[in-house]
Amino acid sequence: MEPYKNLGGDSNVVAFEIGEGYIKVQFGDGSIYLYTDKSAGAANIAEMHRLARTGHGLNSFIQRVVRKRYAQKLR
Repeated sequence: MEPYKNLGGDSNVVAFEIGEGYIKVQFGDGSIYLYTDKSAGAANIAEMHRLARTGHGLNSFIQRVVRKRYAQKLR
C-alpha cells in the first residue's frame, strides 16, 4: 500500500493500492476496502485513481459518490 498524501489534512484515508480495474483503500481505523470497476463503475474507479495519486479528495469522493459500492471488505 502507498501512503495517501492527505493534502487537505483531514482525510480518513491513510493508504491505497491501485491496480487494473480496482483500488484498495485503507482508512484510519485500519479497515481496507476493495473497490472494482464492477462494484463502483469504471469511471468512478478511474476518478479514485486520480484522486489517490494527487492526494486530495479521495475520502470525500468515496463518501459522496461510491459510498458502500465496494466489492469486499478486506480487513
